[in-house]
Amino acid sequence: MGVRAPPRLLELASQSLLQNEALAIVALEELPTELFPPLFMAAFAGRHTQALKAMVQAWPFPCLPLGALMKDHQPHLETFQAVLDSLDILLGQEVRPRRWKLQVLDLRQNTHQDFWTLWSGIKASVCSLLEPEPAQPMQKRCKVEAQVVLKPAQAPVEVLVDLCLKEDTLDETISYLLKKAKQRRSLLHLRCQKLRIFTMPMQSIRRILKVVQLDSIQDLEVNCIWKLATLGRFVPHLGRMGNLRRLLLSRIHILPRTTPDQEEHFIDQLTIQFLNLPHLQKLYLDSISFLEGRLCLKTPLETLWITNCLISESDLAYLSQCPSVSQLKDLGLSGVNLTSLSLEPLKVLIEWTSATLQDLDLDECGIMDSQFSALLPALSCCSQLTTFSFCGNPISMAVLESLLHHTMGLSKLSHVLYPSPLESYEDVRGTLHLGLLAQLHARLKRLLCESGRSSMVWVSASPCPHCGDVNHWVSSVISDHDSPL
Repeated sequence: MGVRAPPRLLELASQSLLQNEALAIVALEELPTELFPPLFMAAFAGRHTQALKAMVQAWPFPCLPLGALMKDHQPHLETFQAVLDSLDILLGQEVRPRRWKLQVLDLRQNTHQDFWTLWSGIKASVCSLLEPEPAQPMQKRCKVEAQVVLKPAQAPVEVLVDLCLKEDTLDETISYLLKKAKQRRSLLHLRCQKLRIFTMPMQSIRRILKVVQLDSIQDLEVNCIWKLATLGRFVPHLGRMGNLRRLLLSRIHILPRTTPDQEEHFIDQLTIQFLNLPHLQKLYLDSISFLEGRLCLKTPLETLWITNCLISESDLAYLSQCPSVSQLKDLGLSGVNLTSLSLEPLKVLIEWTSATLQDLDLDECGIMDSQFSALLPALSCCSQLTTFSFCGNPISMAVLESLLHHTMGLSKLSHVLYPSPLESYEDVRGTLHLGLLAQLHARLKRLLCESGRSSMVWVSASPCPHCGDVNHWVSSVISDHDSPL
């Protein structure tokens, strides 16, 4: 076992000062700015709630990255409440203490990771947002109680938080935060960059969204089993998320008793609200039952994923002519059945985006040999392509070899995920013959080496030959250094 490093002098001093919280609170006015973070860390870890309250009201930095501290120290509800209560009291005052600089309370756990480490080591090289006020010579500081010079109230304090709405009941800390934000709505602005919605009644979701500054949301995931009518109750909030960059909608379905007029009404609502998302760059639509024949994209996208949906040939034709997808970097159509469709529009789309497309996913699309062969000339033009995946399609060895030859000139293509060729199956039931599969892999590897692209990684994923489970994949890697994934 390693020997634990002894506490540093700074840690011992902070712990000693906090043994008498009243004395620690009095000492804050004389405390050098650079000692605030280590003292706050000690108070937070030791659950010294009175000292925490006083330190929040004297915080000499524009930002208090509490989330990064909570990540390392499992927060005690009473400790977290002490921070918010102190802020609440301060916001209720017409004037605020002289040393107080706080503008942002950051509760996100993956930001400002180095703040506490740097300041606990008395290092001042932190970002400008966290820079303290200029240090004042001790002799110039007033030493009487009147020294707590008050100044007029400033702008509202912003609270940054990522929300994940999973259950009917929220985490106690989030519930308390929402309560305070509602009470001080004009002075405490709750800003949420990432919002994930899983399982929660719509009434509760709408109540929470009334407290959040909706224009702060940049990344939204709605991963619920919602009826179209439920989505209709949500879309007015969506339209107010004017800075949204990434949107995922999943598992929205139509009830059998929904009339055509009702269906069109809800879809028109959704389409109208999409017009209010001018900054949208990444759109993911998964298992959306009403999508067929209704694609309507308005903003230029970098990413478009339409997965496990029904789409028509006219939808593909629309995409092949839509200005919004002309600069796509990532296109995914996984789980979209294309067997009975002409893929000429898809070929045109791939050609149109060939100068920018980096990732292409056509897994489980039911693409046949003839359809796939028609796409190859377009694929050979994709100069920026790095990853191409088309697992789960019934493709022959001859077409795989043709793909290899067509993509040899794509210098950036590093990973190809492909299905086991038809020749590796013993029968129509889909039983893999592992010996044949190994021979076909060896042939592809030889072709890669002969073409000078032995560093390109080709990965074959097939249903497990032992249990037949399509969710239990057997992967074979073809590259210069063969190894199992």
